[in-house]
Amino acid sequence: MVIKEYYSVSEAAEILGKNPETLRRWDNDGKLEAVREPMSNYRVYKKEQLEIFPEFKSYFDKVDEGNFVEPLQDFSVLELFAGAGGLAIGMEQAGLKCRALNEIDKWACQTLLKNRPNWNVLEGDIREMDFSEFNNIDVVTGGFPCQAFSYAGKKLGLEDARGTLFYEFARVVKETKPKICIGENVRGLLSHDKGKTLEGMISILDEIGYNVVTPVRVLKAINYKVPQKRERLILVGIRKDIDVEYQYPKPYSEIYNLKDALKKGKLFNTNVPKSKGAKYPQHKKEVLDLVPPKGYWRDLPLDIQKEYMQKSFFLGGGKTGMARRIGWDEPCLTLTCSPAQKQTERCHPDETRPFTVREYARIQTFPDDWKFEGSVSQQYKQIGNAVPVNLAKEIGYSIVRFLNSVHLAEKTKISEKVEAI
Repeated sequence: MVIKEYYSVSEAAEILGKNPETLRRWDNDGKLEAVREPMSNYRVYKKEQLEIFPEFKSYFDKVDEGNFVEPLQDFSVLELFAGAGGLAIGMEQAGLKCRALNEIDKWACQTLLKNRPNWNVLEGDIREMDFSEFNNIDVVTGGFPCQAFSYAGKKLGLEDARGTLFYEFARVVKETKPKICIGENVRGLLSHDKGKTLEGMISILDEIGYNVVTPVRVLKAINYKVPQKRERLILVGIRKDIDVEYQYPKPYSEIYNLKDALKKGKLFNTNVPKSKGAKYPQHKKEVLDLVPPKGYWRDLPLDIQKEYMQKSFFLGGGKTGMARRIGWDEPCLTLTCSPAQKQTERCHPDETRPFTVREYARIQTFPDDWKFEGSVSQQYKQIGNAVPVNLAKEIGYSIVRFLNSVHLAEKTKISEKVEAI
């Protein structure tokens, strides 16, 4: 997208990392009022209206030299809800040291230990674990599930979130007092319970001594060398005694596609390895055989559309994930935990089948030597739930940059104290 004078609601939502419904609500509330575009009379936003948001500059300020930065010393990470290691691998590639990982799923834990026998994997329910021994940690990360909690009054306290996994995330942050904490979640957290859930989380982190970097950003994986249209909300908390600004990683200008994921090229130096994969039942295969690359259910003959979609045919919405065949020259749609489910088909461009386990892993930018434990369905689940490795690495670089600045600020303070004596 090039810089221009007017932006549609959908364009403005993409630039600011907001849901279009949020912008419409802001318009109705007078917070960010749309105007009428002179030629078309459509409701749009002027460039100067959007320029006041830091997301506007960062959206167009894309980099190609990269976000890489060398750690000035060893910085340690405690990861919660670690899954199969997507976030952990990215942090490791960015130069951060993994002190411990907590995960409840036994197959994901086996995956972590299979690939990194030296990692301290703490298998078990976070609600039953004590993390106070990690009280000198630099970073706590965690992809806690998005759960509603009772919002009592304007200021929500830690105790009000009891029973949710965000409470456990906040509890561990309070116990370990890291310099920075990173929570990752789905984009829907922005609008969950009309924004009150996120507002409550920010209030809780404030109570336990952390300032949340605002506005909270949604990062698009395609802007960070990931060949997939996946979005992750990244919630960043800075300990209040630290006076250093955190900057989200800058996006890249180049967008990678499915060919980059599965074929030898810029992202990987070999074609995707062969592996097991799910299969479509015969009746679904017969339908998907009729769908062209980059096509979906609307490309089917009308009678087959109605038969395949059933009641959904008469409902609103595009339902563009149904009977969807991905094209080689486009990024993949967001992968799910089950590759063959009806609402979110992701069919191979040339063959009428779901992506295999290793193809799934490639699309999530896992290294080819990262092995997944458990049944094929368990492996798909682990990969589908993961943070894309390349996105995690770029977030890791942003954390290293922040911690380097904190380290230098601390050294300066010590030097000033010595000189004063």
